Amino acid sequence: MQTTAPENDLIPVLITGTLVIVILIGFLFFFVIIYQRKMIKNQVDLRKLHDEKQIDLLNAVFETQESERKRLAEDLHDSVGQVLSAIKLNLHRLDKTAVGQEKEPLLADTRKLTDECILEIRNIIHNVLPPVLTDYGLKEALEGLCLKFEQNTGVKVHCKNNLDDVRLAPEIELAFYRIAQELFNNVIKHSEATIIHLTITKDAGELIMEFKDNGKGFNINEIKHGFGLKNLESRVQLINGEINVYTKPRNGTITIIRVIV
Repeated sequence: MQTTAPENDLIPVLITGTLVIVILIGFLFFFVIIYQRKMIKNQVDLRKLHDEKQIDLLNAVFETQESERKRLAEDLHDSVGQVLSAIKLNLHRLDKTAVGQEKEPLLADTRKLTDECILEIRNIIHNVLPPVLTDYGLKEALEGLCLKFEQNTGVKVHCKNNLDDVRLAPEIELAFYRIAQELFNNVIKHSEATIIHLTITKDAGELIMEFKDNGKGFNINEIKHGFGLKNLESRVQLINGEINVYTKPRNGTITIIRVIV
């Protein structure tokens, strides 16, 4: 009896300890299942968010392409189309004219219209893909864009850069040129600015564009998802860059774009 009593006393302890261990293992197993489910849910949510962002980006890219196609079509219709119609009319009149002297003014006018048509086509080609950008790089292209904008609008443009003769990846140069074009177009459409400062700097592996105007500004919370900003954001995202816009009503706008080069 004296030898078995202690063993009998250990049985409840062993049973209790085993139950505690089983319960702990159960809780641990339950916790792992809940944790895994939560992780899976988070991954699904992140994937869904990522897919939504990709869809938004693709939509913005498609909208940008459609906008550029529409602008190109309008340019062809409004400028080249009208000139070609006038040339066709003159040629029809020349065909009906019998007297040689009467043909001379029509011929001179047709030559003039032909020259205007060629000039318009060159301007459209320059806007679509400026030869200076592909031949000489971003520095020369932006300086030419600033000069042309200033001459056409009367808005004072201060253009500064430290690019010198540096050539960047073609997609970077084209993206920054298109972004500058878009920013200039926004000034014409919305800003009512009289002075613009465009600065391009390459420093510590980054290319930075700062576009500042003294226009009327806007409430960024009201048009944060407007087409103009989506267009800019899509261009910047395509080159893995970053864009920040600082503005408020009656205080102008500052747009800063950064990309690693």
